[in-house]
Amino acid sequence: MEAALKRTEFATWPCSIARSVDLLGDWWTPLVLREAFLGVRRFDDMQRSLGIGRNVLTQRLKRLVDEGMLDRVRYQEKPDRYEYVLTEKGRDFYPVLAAMITWGDRWLSGEEGPPIVLRHTTCGHDTTARVVCSECGEPIEARNVRARLGPGYPSDEPPPGRVRRAGPPAAQPAEADAAAASTASASSGRQITRSGSQGGTRL
Repeated sequence: MEAALKRTEFATWPCSIARSVDLLGDWWTPLVLREAFLGVRRFDDMQRSLGIGRNVLTQRLKRLVDEGMLDRVRYQEKPDRYEYVLTEKGRDFYPVLAAMITWGDRWLSGEEGPPIVLRHTTCGHDTTARVVCSECGEPIEARNVRARLGPGYPSDEPPPGRVRRAGPPAAQPAEADAAAASTASASSGRQITRSGSQGGTRL
């Protein structure tokens, strides 16, 4: 049944969301990665935990290996047996899953509460994921973020939604203050020079 479904290819779209969905947007792949993050590495253990068809799991694991998110590592010979280990690219997906857990706990959990709780081992506290600005550390929300086209967007493609092409970067507050001070200093210097020059004429 699944093989008969025709997928729309998003891998070549100039959009990081579309490209990510192309790789990770089906209903099994994020769960396979969930198992890997929970320490399940071997095929039979994943298949038993998820209740997934072996052919479907084989396809998902192969795709994740081909895309560099998992490494297929042999742990036994005669017969050869393999386990699937997260790569750096795969581990980098964890914040996405953590954000999904936060959203799901808020909007999809019942009165009994969240099914899984995350504990941050660095500080020893239970935690929920927050997406924050890489520059100021404040939470990122739709109401305080604006999108613009980046250097990787094709010049001949129309922008999506209301996204605009990038203009000259706006001066940061500190840069604007420094520029204003420099302008004021230069102006003051010109005034002093003119005053001194006029005084010399009077003398």
